[in-house]
Amino acid sequence: MATLREWLSSGPFTLTMSSGFFGFYAHAGVIRVLEEESLLPARASGSSAGALATGLWAAGASSFDLAGELNRLARSDIWDPAPGLGLLRGNRFRDLLARLLPVRTFAECRIPVSISVFDFTERRTRTIDSGDLAPAIQASCTVPLMFHPFAHDGHALFDGGIFDRPGLSGVPENTRVFYHHLTSRIPFRSLHDRLGRGVPRRPGLVPFVVDALPRADPFRLDEGRRAIDVAAGALRAALDAAVVD
Repeated sequence: MATLREWLSSGPFTLTMSSGFFGFYAHAGVIRVLEEESLLPARASGSSAGALATGLWAAGASSFDLAGELNRLARSDIWDPAPGLGLLRGNRFRDLLARLLPVRTFAECRIPVSISVFDFTERRTRTIDSGDLAPAIQASCTVPLMFHPFAHDGHALFDGGIFDRPGLSGVPENTRVFYHHLTSRIPFRSLHDRLGRGVPRRPGLVPFVVDALPRADPFRLDEGRRAIDVAAGALRAALDAAVVD
């Protein structure tokens, strides 16, 4: 039976990362180890927190840069309350993305990346993999009630994790996938996670789940900084464990 290290190095794989509020910190820890071990994906996908992490990395931000920017993140970088269908306007988050992204478009990314968004206008999940990168990431991170709806090309877009929590909608079946799953604090999703139903099952997919990650939010960003190290340590330990895909 192959170890996770052997599985990752045995052929091209897609790195997929789930939604999970401020879980992009933990995602950054996973990416750090993949870079350290030169176990790099050929493609990437994600929704919400996963879209932010995979989008920035695919655009050329190294794991060192990604962790550094997240460690410097302050609530004021995203905090712009305004009346509307959500607490935050989202303009400061837009400006943050503009500063962090090394390239502007999907076509300029070092690997192909697909991002899940929920199109409220059409009542369905959409996958974005072309055009400007920043609007796709912002749309996928537009948590309902936290942010105003994100208007793009005449459509109201929201968090990609609403109906595609894993961020797999743009990944073809029978693709080798290394999937980082963030357990949820939402009651019904949390129950599914505890029962093992929250992690997708499909041929070729190897899931990675870290129990008891520190939980970050806009008022507890220090917990996010801890989550980077916890997730990185868990993956280092998992690399030599056996996997079944």
